[in-house]
Amino acid sequence: MKEMNFNNKTKYGKIQEFLRSNNEPDYRIKQITNAIFKQRISRFEDMKVLPKLLREDLINNFGETVLNIKLLAEQNSEQVTKVLFEVSKNKRVETVNMKYKAGWESFCISSQCGCNFGCKFCATGNIGLKKNLTVDEITDQVLYFHLLGHQIDSISFMGMGEALANRQVFDALDSFTDPNLFALSPRRLSISTIGIIPSIKKITQEYPQVNLTFSLHSPYSEERSKLMPINDRYPIDEVMNILDEHIRLTSRKVYIAYIMLPGVNDSLEHANEVVSLLKSRYKSGKLYHVNLIRYNPTISAPEMYGEANEGQVEAFYKVLKSAGIHVTIRSQFGIDIDAACGQLYGNYQNSQ
Repeated sequence: MKEMNFNNKTKYGKIQEFLRSNNEPDYRIKQITNAIFKQRISRFEDMKVLPKLLREDLINNFGETVLNIKLLAEQNSEQVTKVLFEVSKNKRVETVNMKYKAGWESFCISSQCGCNFGCKFCATGNIGLKKNLTVDEITDQVLYFHLLGHQIDSISFMGMGEALANRQVFDALDSFTDPNLFALSPRRLSISTIGIIPSIKKITQEYPQVNLTFSLHSPYSEERSKLMPINDRYPIDEVMNILDEHIRLTSRKVYIAYIMLPGVNDSLEHANEVVSLLKSRYKSGKLYHVNLIRYNPTISAPEMYGEANEGQVEAFYKVLKSAGIHVTIRSQFGIDIDAACGQLYGNYQNSQ
């Protein structure tokens, strides 16, 4: 049997190091990961396959449970569960579980507590960056649900924070795809980015099968800079060139997220400019897919915008569709519990 070696930044690597330093046989780590991922056991005391003294040593060194995050609150609607976790003292993040009628379960997870990029429409950006999450704080958001019996079908890094601004996200990708841990196909993982070029290159080189979403939100560079200050550092054209290269090297589709802000970026002029932008890309934009996202007003965002105009959303969609652009109007789940895209963290900040 091939020897397992886990990243020593992760709890699994630290447990493995502990076992080795105590001269435990190599198969102990497999017993522990099997207990967690196959039997869904969270407490070391309940891992009866281990000797009692070893269970006590693990508790003394790592705590009673394998989870390093603490559940603070939970809200539910028909298809959505939103949970608030404390990852460290006074540092909290939200995770969203979406259940689709076909039985599919998807998880939207956070990579940072807060965010320092200041996108004008985003609730999370308004609180600033509190911390980059560690690899365990990222993966524990999913482990929590796994231990409760949920099936993990797909994971998106679309919660709090800019995923590609936190290097620990790459370690989390390794854990999620490790056959001895979460054992997910990279194609079940999606990362959303505002356009951090060096990290996009790393995804292309090291994680070519992971799905990539670029948050565009305006085809006009000057306007995008007002909505998303990151555009001054990584302009649209430079990001699109890197995405073209990603597509060329991986043959993988790239998703374009476009949040519909009434009276700001939802005009037919904007729609036609999006068409022009994508048609000028690699293979005439055939491997780009636009997701139109209805804006949901949130009192936590830096700027207030009105609710998306449904007629305008449909008209925008038709312009793209008739031009041969792959486009979808995204369904919104969890609006009633402030859990839809762009509203993570939501009203919690204002209740403190």
